[in-house]
Amino acid sequence: MISLRQIRYFVEIVDAGSYTRAAERLYIAQSALSRQMKELEGDIQACLLQRDSRHIELTQAGQLFYERCKRILEDLDDAIVQAHQVGKGEQGRIRILHSSSVTLSETFGNVFNALLAQFPGVSLDISRAPSEHQAVDIDEGRADFGLARLPILRKFPNILAKKLFDERLVVAVSSNHRLATRSSIDIGELRDEQFVSVPHKDRGGLSYLVAELCMRHGFFPKVARATSRKSSQLNLIEANLGIAIIPASMREVSSSHIHFLQLQEQDAHSEVALIYRRDAPPMTASFIEAFLKLMPDAEKF
Repeated sequence: MISLRQIRYFVEIVDAGSYTRAAERLYIAQSALSRQMKELEGDIQACLLQRDSRHIELTQAGQLFYERCKRILEDLDDAIVQAHQVGKGEQGRIRILHSSSVTLSETFGNVFNALLAQFPGVSLDISRAPSEHQAVDIDEGRADFGLARLPILRKFPNILAKKLFDERLVVAVSSNHRLATRSSIDIGELRDEQFVSVPHKDRGGLSYLVAELCMRHGFFPKVARATSRKSSQLNLIEANLGIAIIPASMREVSSSHIHFLQLQEQDAHSEVALIYRRDAPPMTASFIEAFLKLMPDAEKF
């Protein structure tokens, strides 16, 4: 049976150019090295090396065997490194979900780029999903962590939520809307406006939060005839089909035909959280720990 040791010895002899230098590099007796090579040639039933007291020369079979052995050893070294990285949580694919209202801004881009440099063996698979769906996918193992807009109504014993930052909410209207001349507004003034995003009975997230905010100020948001729960709601606003209360960061992905008004109420804010499994595997846990360390203060968003 050919051993890995024999393969390493054979490659070292060829690379060193002689038995003497190979024996010195391997810290073994030259006689032992010669014996191992004789056993190797006996096992494969082919002459690999032609040698004399001064030099060695590969036979045709030896050249083929050498090239394949070099490849085997390189693959083995790569496998060892990769196994070590996986064991330390440094290699693999991280599946990330984010809510449509949690835009992948320049700040997030900077954080992810820094993480990819810190974890050279990790690649990212980023998809969009509602906050409530994120929790289900992570709990059932279809995703590793999420960037969600709170609240999440359904509770999962294995899911943890780590608050990342608070974000102010603003009112988005078409530049042709009657409110487009205003810079700020009180929520109560919106009671007669039509909203292009309304809460789903089984979902939390931004629309649920906005409805709660409106109800605290005496009304439930009226439903526009054209609605959307995705980022396309900005297109509906631009077309003057209704208004929405959205996070301030969504201004980065809006057109110049949408006008934003500051909300005067102090409670007009939203929380963004990172959600993940309590028993996240080492790679994911290490990545999340580094992510949290790199996240800037809320004021930078």
